[in-house]
Amino acid sequence: MPPDSPPPVIECNSLTKVFQDFWGRGRVLAVDQLELAIYPGEVFGLLGPNGSGKTTTIKMLLGLLYPTRGRARVFGRLPTDTVVKSRIGFMPEESYMYRFLNAVETLDYYGRLFKLDRTERRRRIGQLIEMVGLKAAAHRPVGEYSKGMARRIGLAQALINDPDLLILDEPTTGLDPIGSRQIKDVILELAKRGKTVLLCSHLLADVEDICDRIAIMYGGRCRTIGRVGDLLSRKDVTQITATRLDDATVSAVRAMIERDRGQRILSVDHPTDRLEELFLRVVERAERDKLATSGAEATRGVSEFLAAAPGAPDRRAQTRELLAQLVQPAAAVESESIGAEAAPAEPARPVPKFEKLEELVQPPATEPEAEPSEPREVRLEPTRPAARRDILEKLASKDAEDSPPNASPS
Repeated sequence: MPPDSPPPVIECNSLTKVFQDFWGRGRVLAVDQLELAIYPGEVFGLLGPNGSGKTTTIKMLLGLLYPTRGRARVFGRLPTDTVVKSRIGFMPEESYMYRFLNAVETLDYYGRLFKLDRTERRRRIGQLIEMVGLKAAAHRPVGEYSKGMARRIGLAQALINDPDLLILDEPTTGLDPIGSRQIKDVILELAKRGKTVLLCSHLLADVEDICDRIAIMYGGRCRTIGRVGDLLSRKDVTQITATRLDDATVSAVRAMIERDRGQRILSVDHPTDRLEELFLRVVERAERDKLATSGAEATRGVSEFLAAAPGAPDRRAQTRELLAQLVQPAAAVESESIGAEAAPAEPARPVPKFEKLEELVQPPATEPEAEPSEPREVRLEPTRPAARRDILEKLASKDAEDSPPNASPS
């Protein structure tokens, strides 16, 4: 990279990881003296056969494993820093989701982990589901998804926090050519927006299509690193492409090159399209004919919240700066105000929600004794036996009035 290039997003210096047995003896040298630097806006491919140390390297960059020797830095910080983790989106090789949640609930869950408010979560969820082509299956449990559909929702959850660094481990495994092309288009669009992508894949054609630089690992070490075009270019062979030539012209060109230049033509053939291009043309033709399908849909572009123009103000950085100012220690705030004329402060007032509590815990205040006033008549209510006696007397007098004058007692 040129000297005036920005600082690397990922930097590894002599990064080494040795897995030990129960007794602390080194058994497996997974990563050996890895030197690596990945810069902003770059799509970097990390390649190698199984067991070459790719996944171990990714785990150390994510802070899931600690290096035995050397160091790794992400955004200039340790990978275990929570600020770093909030800026990373990770899509593992296998999508581990809660089987009984649907796509909307899954993305809502991950959005809550990143402290996104409800309105922002809903906006991003709708855009991501449409971007990965799962709009028709948004309310189906993810346990019913095919592997390719699970990979699509896995990409969506890796993008829910609008990461600055996207780490993808085998992103196109299990995907049909449509989904593979969609993910590659998303990666290229994110790179245009200044985001950094670290890609691990065994599908070399996909890596060749989208990566700016690649590194090939073997035995835990980086064996070669460079730009894709420079590594794949064959300097000892010249290829000439022309419109269709008849056999006589081809023979004349062949004879002229062999006679005048003393060079031998290796082959003369017609160029062919890639199988992926043919597949996509067939699918696009079917979509134009509006043929029905219950699977994933073909989409283009990225979600609106991911498509922020390069150079636009970073709202997340502004938010982090504001939060840092709000949570700074009180001593720092007081030190800034030393020397300034202090304004008369009003007496501290208790927090409103605790006022009622303070009233409840206060002992009841004794009321002042009232001044003596003129005596007043006090009526005492009859006690219970006296009230009963009065009732019985009234009943007896009522019976006497109702009885005939000459009635004899029975």
